[in-house]
Amino acid sequence: MCGIAGLIGFKGDAAKNIQKMNERMLHRGPDDGGMYISEDARVALGHRRLSIVDLSKNGAQPFTSASGRCVCVYNGEIYNHNEVRESLTRDFGIKSFRSTSDTEILLEVIEHYGMKKALSMCKGMFAVAVYDKEAGTVTLARDRVGEKPLYYGNVNGAFVFASDIGCIRVIDGFDNRINADVLDIYFTEGYIPAPYSIYEGIIKLEAGTILTVDVNTLRTEKETYWSMMEVAKRGQDNLFKGSAKEAADELERLMKESIKGQMVADVPVGAFLSAGIDSSTIVSLMQDLAPGKVRTFTIGMEDKKYNEAVYAKEIARHLGTEHTELYITEKDAKAVIPKLSYMFGEPFADSSQIPTYLVSRMTRDHVTVSLSGDGGDELFCGYTSYESIDRIWGKIRGIPYFLRKPASSLILGSPLSKKEIYRIKGTLLGAKGPCDLHRMEHETDPIIKHIALRDGKLPYKYTTLPNDYLSEVNHETMLMDMLVYHPDDILVKVDRTAMAVSLETRVPMLDKDVVEFAWTLPIEYLRDGKTGKKVLRDVLYRYVPRDMMERPKKGFSIPIEKWLLDSDLRSWAEELLDPVKISSQGILDPDVVTRIWRDFTQKGIYRIQIWYILMFQQWYENEYN
Repeated sequence: MCGIAGLIGFKGDAAKNIQKMNERMLHRGPDDGGMYISEDARVALGHRRLSIVDLSKNGAQPFTSASGRCVCVYNGEIYNHNEVRESLTRDFGIKSFRSTSDTEILLEVIEHYGMKKALSMCKGMFAVAVYDKEAGTVTLARDRVGEKPLYYGNVNGAFVFASDIGCIRVIDGFDNRINADVLDIYFTEGYIPAPYSIYEGIIKLEAGTILTVDVNTLRTEKETYWSMMEVAKRGQDNLFKGSAKEAADELERLMKESIKGQMVADVPVGAFLSAGIDSSTIVSLMQDLAPGKVRTFTIGMEDKKYNEAVYAKEIARHLGTEHTELYITEKDAKAVIPKLSYMFGEPFADSSQIPTYLVSRMTRDHVTVSLSGDGGDELFCGYTSYESIDRIWGKIRGIPYFLRKPASSLILGSPLSKKEIYRIKGTLLGAKGPCDLHRMEHETDPIIKHIALRDGKLPYKYTTLPNDYLSEVNHETMLMDMLVYHPDDILVKVDRTAMAVSLETRVPMLDKDVVEFAWTLPIEYLRDGKTGKKVLRDVLYRYVPRDMMERPKKGFSIPIEKWLLDSDLRSWAEELLDPVKISSQGILDPDVVTRIWRDFTQKGIYRIQIWYILMFQQWYENEYN
């Protein structure tokens, strides 16, 4: 796992600026760094390397193809690169290679098959940029699900791209303004979904997408090479016909195949173990495949309400892993907060970013690669919200929308809306479909739409996915999360916090074959009443006793609400939320922010938007000013 950067048509000192971009993402690749400048200086590429496969200089980047035609910078891992290597030998007679790195194989397969065909052959996580000297193009691509980040856009007349948005911020002449239109989404969701970023003119390349740039005109063309929507639709139109046991058998086989490929590295490999279904399944299968003891890592907290370390230790003991745990204090967690704005480069407010960083930091002391259980909830119907959406939609779907919508408006415009229960019911009553219902769950409090002074009303996938795209309600909401919440919150959190300590994370459940199989499963194989992830549990219980896992889920969270009332953190918060300061910035409504804070400190009404506002304010002060 590494970091990449590039400039096309930059009118200043390209080498100096690529060097600055490389330095800004040193944490993404502390082992080595390099740059490439084309003869006409029109194209400049930068790279920072975290050495995982082929630790020698043979795998260093930027990497030039054997023919000399193409140069690439690449961040990620191609897990099946040995299979792809065999295809090059079979189809083109290539028998000798300069390295054992997946970088060389990826570049050669792109040059020989073309980008779209090449990516269809590769299984992995990646963001890649390839300069084709003959075609006069630079082509960018991002992995299917969005594990690896890639930002691009225009800065001072040049086309720029980077793994880290902070790298773009340091380019000479950068003066892109805050994208105020996106703040309405940010204060609703707590993150900024692709394709948007916090800056005007800077875009996130969406998952499964290829972008080709003409190096002379800077014109771009974009195409999708893999679509989560299409995969979900195809899967639901061709449901798995076997029994529940056969579904578990196939899932176990596919996940073992994925994990086997993701355990390969020339550096030490371990796994996060949180005691939940997802990470326990990954570790169980890893230990079954491994010749020795798998290394597992957990952090614990003294507050029993937030501590799963005792259960993780019990699971690790049962599986026979080499387990490491670290109990963190409130002081440890609070010390992370000042680092967050630099770590993410733009406002990001999933507070589990703090424990994720801490477990990553502890894990990096022992290994360079860690497998993660992310994806289980979204792919196998794990969130309790899916059941509630299914239940609520079942109650209101029989009432025609032309009747529900005015009824919703009537309730929200009446004195009843002053009571939270009626406001929520009134809001949800106006949903057009399950997707709308899922989005509205985050928007039942009208005050959040008034935090930012500008109401951008930008469309994003939560608002544009067609209602009834899939015939089953749970799958519809799962698809929404796989399109937005998972890539733009969960995967961002894991990537940025782990890379902040130079730890590579791998997510076996996001393997192409696992994802495509998951979408073929009927809902009865995923959910039983309020219990989700049924098929995943069926796999796990082959390795871990059921009674060891059947307990309330605590989640990977911290008591932010409690901490913000403590003197030190409260002083930090009140300084950031000072009405005079907010008014001078001209971005947020100081009266609304003050009301939200006073509701919390004086009335005990905590809104999650408090943390969203604080993360925005901290980013503004540390990264934008």
